[in-house]
Parts: sequence; structure tokens; C-alpha cells
Amino acid sequence: MSDLDFYAHVATRGDVLGVGIGAQPAEWEATLGADCLDTEDGSLLRRDYGLVELSFQEEDGAWPCFGVSVQVHRLRWDTESSVPAALRGAYGTFAPSTRFEHLAAAITGLGCSVEPDPDEDGTSGDMRRYRVLESGVRIFVRADGHAQGHSGEVWSLSVSPAWWRAAR
Repeated sequence: MSDLDFYAHVATRGDVLGVGIGAQPAEWEATLGADCLDTEDGSLLRRDYGLVELSFQEEDGAWPCFGVSVQVHRLRWDTESSVPAALRGAYGTFAPSTRFEHLAAAITGLGCSVEPDPDEDGTSGDMRRYRVLESGVRIFVRADGHAQGHSGEVWSLSVSPAWWRAAR
């Protein structure tokens, strides 16, 4: 398994090691460990594992996850401590960057389709957004021609309840 396998799995399945939208913080901790930064603001909780960032909202005493993002761009500066040990154990070494065309080919190889996101109006000129049709996962890609060779690199992957449920 490789880092590309991880990204393709998240893009096509919408989960990280089997945990995803709706999971409680304890489930995520059991999967990815306790080495994270939690930031709580009222009924919102953001849990940052470096590569993986999670959003939770308190509902009647429970904290279901409502957002999962994989911040691939963070690996440009740190490929060791930004990747949770559980992911390194499952997928091996993570490269500092990933080309969109390689990820798109891996997603297609898993029987899914990638297309430009029709709702891209909110994306800035230096980013392009794509959608995996079968999962609803969004992929953000550097598009800036002045990005010092980084154009075409995956910036992040994003799973949210609306996209995730619509694709199911």
C-alpha cells in the first residue's frame, strides 16, 4: 500500500481506516491515536492530526464528525510527524506532494469517476476543485501558473455530510 492508495481510498470511500462522517471523537482516537490538537469553540470541535483534520459538532451530548479533510499540502514541510502512526503503519511512507493526474488515475482504477466540480464558483483562481461522482468527495488542486512548479499538485481532499450522503 502507498500514500496514493490512501488518498484514492479516501476519495472513493469517504473514510479514513474505516472511520468517517458521524463517528465520535473516541472512535477517531481509537483509530488514529491521541497525538492530535483539539480546538473547541462552543459546540464545535476541530481535531487536527496534521495530515487529517476533523470537524465535530455537539448534538445532545454527542459529538458526531461532520467534516473530514486530508491536508496533503502540509506534507511539503513535514512528512514524518504530520502523518499519524496508524496511517504510516497501513500505507508506508508519504511523499511531500501528490500529482492530481496520478490520483485521478488511481480513482479511475478503483472504478470511480472524477470530474470538475460544477459548483466551483467559490474556488479561487489558484485552485481547481474536482468531485468524485460516486462518493461526493471534493479534491482541491493547485492551478496557479506561478506556483513554482506546484501547479497540478493535490492540495486537499474534503468529505462533508451533504456530499457524502448524496453520493450514497
